[in-house]
Amino acid sequence: MKSKLRKSLDEKKFVFTAETSPPDSGSKLDIINQVKCLKNLADAINVTDGAGANSHMSALATAAVIAENQIEPILQFTTRDRNRLAIQGDLLGGWALNIPNILCLYGDEVKGGDQPEAKEVRDLDTIGLLKTANDIKINKTYPSGRKIANAPDFFIGGADTPFKIKDDFDGANLFKKIKVGVEFFQTQYAFDEVILERYMGKLNQLGITSKAYFIVGLGIIKSAKSARWMNDNLFGISIPENIINRIENSDNEKEEGTKICIELIEKYKSIEGVSGVHLMGYKQEEDIASIISYFK
Repeated sequence: MKSKLRKSLDEKKFVFTAETSPPDSGSKLDIINQVKCLKNLADAINVTDGAGANSHMSALATAAVIAENQIEPILQFTTRDRNRLAIQGDLLGGWALNIPNILCLYGDEVKGGDQPEAKEVRDLDTIGLLKTANDIKINKTYPSGRKIANAPDFFIGGADTPFKIKDDFDGANLFKKIKVGVEFFQTQYAFDEVILERYMGKLNQLGITSKAYFIVGLGIIKSAKSARWMNDNLFGISIPENIINRIENSDNEKEEGTKICIELIEKYKSIEGVSGVHLMGYKQEEDIASIISYFK
C-alpha cells in the first residue's frame, strides 16, 4: 500500500486535503454520508483525534471506514490518550486497515473538553510519537527490538504554524521534526498572506522545503464575529483586519468568506514551497468540497 498523497506531492501536484471529525455515532453510514461529497475531490481527508478533548467515534475506526470507501485518510494521532504500547499497536492496526498517512500531534488538553476530570496519558511527547512511528517504519522493529512482519511504510506528517519570523529564526523545531521522520507538514490556519509569504521565504532559504512538503491551512470564515473569536481564542491564528472588515461590510458574510478563501488559494499556489492547502472547518465538508471543485 502506497500513499497516493505522497505520490501526488512527489509529482509536484498542488494538493487539496480536507478535514472531518468522527461522528457521535456508532454507524458506518454516518461517516460515509459525512465525507461522500469529498470523494474524488480531496487528495486525502484528515480524521481528527478527539478534537477539543471531547469523545467521539474513534479516529482509527473512522479512518478505516473512509479507506474502505476508496477515499484516502490521514489519521491524526495524538499523545493524549495512549501509552507507548497502545501507540505501537494502533500504528500497526492503522496500516493493516489501509491507512497510509498519519499526522502526529500533541492533542488538546482535557481541561478544555466536556469531561475535564479525564486523565491524560502523555507517555510520549510529539517528538517521541514521531520517532516511534519512524523507527517502526525504518527499522521494522518495536522499540524493544522485537521484529515486525510487514512493517508500515507510513507517510508521516507533523504540524506547523506560520508566524511573524524574527531575523534569528533558524527553523530548529522543524529540523528536529524532520530528523525524526516528518515528510510533510500541515499548518494552522494561515489567512495573512504577507506573513505566510515571508515565512515560506525563510523556510526556502533554510532549505527546509527541500526536506518536507508544506500544506497550508485555510478555511471559510463564516462571519466577522467568528473571525474575531478565532483571533482571540485559537493559537497561532492572525486574520488581518482588512479581511474582517471586508466580511463585515458584505451582503452575505459566508459567501464573502468563501470568495476570500478561493482568492488566498490562488495566491498561495504561486508561493514557492507551498505544496497544497489543507481546508478545515467543523462540519463544513460540503463547503470544503465546493472550494476544491472550483479548482478541479
